[in-house]
Amino acid sequence: MNINLRTERLQLNLISANDIENIFELQSLEETARFNTSEVPKNIQETEEKVKKWMMENNKEKAKKLTFAVNLINEDTFIGLIGINLGKEHYKNAEIWFQLHYKFWNQGYATESVNKILDFGFENLKLHRIEAGCAVENIGSISVLEKVGMLREAHTRKLLPLQSGWSDNYGYAILSTDKRK
Repeated sequence: MNINLRTERLQLNLISANDIENIFELQSLEETARFNTSEVPKNIQETEEKVKKWMMENNKEKAKKLTFAVNLINEDTFIGLIGINLGKEHYKNAEIWFQLHYKFWNQGYATESVNKILDFGFENLKLHRIEAGCAVENIGSISVLEKVGMLREAHTRKLLPLQSGWSDNYGYAILSTDKRK
């Protein structure tokens, strides 16, 4: 499958084997790992296995999960990951997630990439509803989700297994009919 998503500053490409080292570094960072529900990779081989699974899923004819590398266009620099996981076809829904290297926080890149994934979900995949969740302490992600027009719909207690222990989760969603920001 070849999906090319581009914004003014970013290129979102389906991940490839070329991204393994960057993904290992990203997911090993303390700042990234703080709100990540998956464990910090023990070694690069663990990341390689994960990336191979993602690539296999990306290449399925009816892929249910798509994982993209987020790169700065001008510098061809990897800055993070973003993904969309499709729900049951009948419901026309999906969940999105993202992780950006902390050096690229607070520069609008997460908001830009999430907006592009929402465009892709609503326009290309013809989805009705897109959801996202984040730890209640994750003010950066909360800000991104609210900036793109997602509404907080839920507060779920002790849902997320983080390194620091169980965390409450905020559930966000946006509908294809909602006003986008």
